[in-house]
Amino acid sequence: MGKTSAAVKNRYIEKAYDRINLTVPKGEKAKIQSHAESKGESVNRFIYRAINETIERDESNE
Repeated sequence: MGKTSAAVKNRYIEKAYDRINLTVPKGEKAKIQSHAESKGESVNRFIYRAINETIERDESNE
């Protein structure tokens, strides 16, 4: 990917998405990456899915 296309992609991401920084204890990153890969997901997709499933579960228990 060239510098121009990377800049275009980054501008799109800035407009379309919010960012959340996640800090985990040493060693947990590898565990999360391994689990995501075992499910055929990116780390981002796995975390997003986990959050949404938790929200749905919490809301159904209210």
